[in-house]
Amino acid sequence: MALTGEQNYFEDFRPGQVFRHARGKTICEQDNVGITLQVLNTAEGHFNEDFMQKSGMGGRGWTSRLVFGGVTISMIIGLTMQDTGENALRELGLDKIRLKAPVFHGDTLYAFTEVLATEESDLDDAGRVTFRHWGVNQDDTVVFEGERQVLIKRRSHKPLPSESQRSGGAFQ
Repeated sequence: MALTGEQNYFEDFRPGQVFRHARGKTICEQDNVGITLQVLNTAEGHFNEDFMQKSGMGGRGWTSRLVFGGVTISMIIGLTMQDTGENALRELGLDKIRLKAPVFHGDTLYAFTEVLATEESDLDDAGRVTFRHWGVNQDDTVVFEGERQVLIKRRSHKPLPSESQRSGGAFQ
């Protein structure tokens, strides 16, 4: 089930829940090459098409540029954020990161989440939630797995609507 909506406060998450997030993302050259070079990742497999076509990456048969793993991680986590981060007060950790299969320009990624644990925190307005995220490509091949711990706002601390929201918004 896709969660996108109002049910993403601490109290709404229960261990064992599994979500298929509503959106996918097709990876384009711009997603990959700019950030790869900005972070000084100079591995030619990320930005040199000729090298990849001629080398076949050591017999693996990869003849197209690989997407930098950091891009894959950020895209999958990003696809989960509307459901798992909308009410986040703080990111607490990212753990057990595994890049399971290569991602190439033109691949479309989809994200899934399982709630592993919910815990009380020492704050009245939030609790800790541990998620297991994974991403698949258009062929349902798992390309990423990882765990993420987040401090998420409680429903009881939901902000009150502003005056413009109560009166129907600014565009009446």
